[in-house]
Amino acid sequence: MLGGLALMVWAVTFTADDPVAFLNLPGLAVVIGGTVAATLISYPLHEVARVFHIIGVVMRNEKLYAKEDVEELVSTAQMMARGDLGKIEDRLARLKNPFLRTGLQLVVDGTPVDDIMDLLQWRIGRLRARERAEAQIFRTMASFAPAFGMLGTLLGLINMLYAMDNAGFEQIGRNMSVALITTLYGLVLANLAFKPVALKMERRTERRVMLMNMVLEGVLLVHDQRSPAFIRETLNSFMEHYEDELNDQSRPRGRSGRKGRGRG
Repeated sequence: MLGGLALMVWAVTFTADDPVAFLNLPGLAVVIGGTVAATLISYPLHEVARVFHIIGVVMRNEKLYAKEDVEELVSTAQMMARGDLGKIEDRLARLKNPFLRTGLQLVVDGTPVDDIMDLLQWRIGRLRARERAEAQIFRTMASFAPAFGMLGTLLGLINMLYAMDNAGFEQIGRNMSVALITTLYGLVLANLAFKPVALKMERRTERRVMLMNMVLEGVLLVHDQRSPAFIRETLNSFMEHYEDELNDQSRPRGRSGRKGRGRG
């Protein structure tokens, strides 16, 4: 994002006689103020505040710790094979992944496998729905920004036409610059900020859902008391191919050998 903005500044600097003319605070206020106002009308304040709170997490390429989760599942399977339930409880208390901790706790408590699947798949669905709704806020802002850019253009043209009879070319040019620059601001904000952020948030959601599906599969394998080596190889194979799953959503995600246990 910063690189794209720097490239635009460079282009303006080397092509314009007066680069400062591209800085118009009233026009920027129309676009940003109108976009924010329309967004706050469309969504509750707490939802918008939450989205802007997590944007820093989204933009820094969050690590998902998939390998660490695999090791936790394998270690839990090993301890269950030895009957070390006390050590499992202590280990669960130190887990940082709440989804993994919940799944393993259900296994330790002897919860039926169908109930485990229902609960964990429900949590996966809730996360997907919540984060897609958050990304939709930025998509909405991307649609509002060009519209308010056009609004600024209309305001500038109205002022220009109103002042044509009794004003010099300097004032006419100033109004004309506001008319054109607001459209530029709207397009830049929509296509260099809001829409890319929405796409990045959606990509992050798909990665998180894939990781949760992997954890769900691992929890089911632990519940079935499969060997730690089998669990490790299965989940490692899952990780090796999860990028292909993201790029080809039509590919089936479940294994044919486990009937009735899709990955959501």
